[in-house]
Amino acid sequence: MSLQYALVSDMSWQKRAEWQTPDTPFMSFAFWQALSDTGAIGERAGWLPIFVLVYRQNEVDTEMQPIAVMPVFVKGHHQGEFVFDHSWAEAYARYGIDYYPRLVTSSPYTPITGQRLWLTVGEQLSAEIINTAIAGVDDIAQQVGASSWHALFVTPELANLTASIADDIDKAIENSMVELSSDNTASHNSALLILERQGCQFLWQNKNLAEGGQPFADFDDFLMTLKAKKRKTIRAERRKVAMQGIHCQRKCGDDITEADWKAFYHCYVMTYAVRGQQPYLSIDFFMALAKSMPEHLMLAQALDSSGEIIASSLFLYDVPNQPEPAKDLPTTTLYGRYWGALGEYDSLHFELCYYQGLEFAIEQGLTYFDPGTQGEHKLIRGFIPTKTHSLHRIYDPRFVPAIANFCSEDRMRMAQYRQQAHEALPFNVDNMPEFLS
Repeated sequence: MSLQYALVSDMSWQKRAEWQTPDTPFMSFAFWQALSDTGAIGERAGWLPIFVLVYRQNEVDTEMQPIAVMPVFVKGHHQGEFVFDHSWAEAYARYGIDYYPRLVTSSPYTPITGQRLWLTVGEQLSAEIINTAIAGVDDIAQQVGASSWHALFVTPELANLTASIADDIDKAIENSMVELSSDNTASHNSALLILERQGCQFLWQNKNLAEGGQPFADFDDFLMTLKAKKRKTIRAERRKVAMQGIHCQRKCGDDITEADWKAFYHCYVMTYAVRGQQPYLSIDFFMALAKSMPEHLMLAQALDSSGEIIASSLFLYDVPNQPEPAKDLPTTTLYGRYWGALGEYDSLHFELCYYQGLEFAIEQGLTYFDPGTQGEHKLIRGFIPTKTHSLHRIYDPRFVPAIANFCSEDRMRMAQYRQQAHEALPFNVDNMPEFLS
């Protein structure tokens, strides 16, 4: 039986099925509930959610039994996305055409690669599920007059499946299987392209290549995989922090007190205040995470000589504490997400956001450390350039050729950048990872 879709505005569908555990904490229902309950998503925040339910009709009765759900946000801005299409909006404006609203599928405020559909237990992501979900997206676009749809930081699996769908559309057009209207657009938008952009983020791997890919025993074990000059630089940075009378500590889950959360949020707000901005997330959001998913939280703190907290960095991670490196478990990752400091301190950002995270990942036997967006400063500390994917669907066919050309050229530029970044990695010869184009 072919799949169908329905559009809903709330998350009551969660109760209709048993759902698979998502691949990152940022797609967990607890994370999304915290976003919703604290107003981080919703109409006032400019993140109006609509959920595309993909379902098979139950043969016994008329109940819709969802097998997959894709979140879609109706947005009038680009805030909290980290894949930028401002130039596309400017092109629309030059022609006097509205680029807003636009549709976005992502984990809000989170530049972390991961699944973008929830699947029920026993289901696998397939071209049929994606095709049906995109039909739902097209329906939303038509109802709200959206210019485009953007799926951000999708998994390679989703990007590859979507590419195969695009190939099928091209073949259908060539074989006259898709009915074209008088203005050369396919009926129901079926022949509009799904364009791919690729980016670059930096990912640390807990793998000593010179020792057969074994996890690192400790931070010094990791340092020995770097060239001598880089080892010296990192050790000097850590000494600078200590010489300022600063010491760091880490707390996990329920050990993080209410006072710790308030101190963290004070630091977090300062990150935005120095740029004259307001933070996206409230203290209530972080307190909600503390209650609903404490097993995924690690807070690194920097304290001055008097014991006052002067900086904080909040991490999420995939697996609760492992006393030894995990065996026969899925890939696990530490995610660096939220940081702030009450002042300027030499090398403290590197210590609290990177080195404390590296030590924690090694101690817990985590496979990877994803420190967030941007940066050559991550590259020279052993974070490997990694390809990211985003998908884009433009509903006005007049703009498709130019934007498709932009995406194609952008992919080439980013491939060159990733290769150049890879060549600049600080590892010695025995630990140089293979470049993955």
